[in-house]
Amino acid sequence: MIIEEIMNRDIYSLLPSNTIKDAVHIMREKKIRHLPIVDENNKVVGLITEHDIKNVLPSNLKEDSTLPDYQTPLENIMVKDPIVGHPLDFIEEVALTFYESKISCLPIVSGGQLVGIVTTTDLLYTYIELTGAHKPSSKIDIRATDKPGAMSNIFTTFKQHKVNVLSVLVFPDSEKENSRIISIRAQILNPLSIIHDLRNEGFEVLWPHLPGVQQ
Repeated sequence: MIIEEIMNRDIYSLLPSNTIKDAVHIMREKKIRHLPIVDENNKVVGLITEHDIKNVLPSNLKEDSTLPDYQTPLENIMVKDPIVGHPLDFIEEVALTFYESKISCLPIVSGGQLVGIVTTTDLLYTYIELTGAHKPSSKIDIRATDKPGAMSNIFTTFKQHKVNVLSVLVFPDSEKENSRIISIRAQILNPLSIIHDLRNEGFEVLWPHLPGVQQ
């Protein structure tokens, strides 16, 4: 999946000459926490976040927007030349950028123009949708030997039960070097029969821990 599929195209931005008062007003009115700062050609030159404003106005100055600090130009406090992304960037790459750079939003630029914005909330919603966590389902964690064919054998069991697999995540096994943890979200509310057959096939089911069911 690429960023243009999830980015917000309804962008609110300001100029460097706009003031903190302008930024506070638009953030409150539009219920947003990030504002790209652009020049007259819609080129991203900076970024303002709610956190940046709170650092200047620790208590929002008790809502008194007539005080001098509110007239500070955004170019005085904005993050200049922020990290930007491209609509064709992969979501995994953008998520890594968020993680490594410890940022909360990413302006998306194409042809030198601001075309969208992505936030940590957008990535979280995308993760939930990709994993199927928002649908009625069950999560089954399986320890499997890291060898060819292991995944196929697991899916055969799900196929035999005619159960739809919504997502699959594979993690390193912190306890066994030659194993992997396969986390499957399946469209079934009672996975007991699948768990039973997986164990009969020699797989170790780590989750769910069900009362009365042998691990």
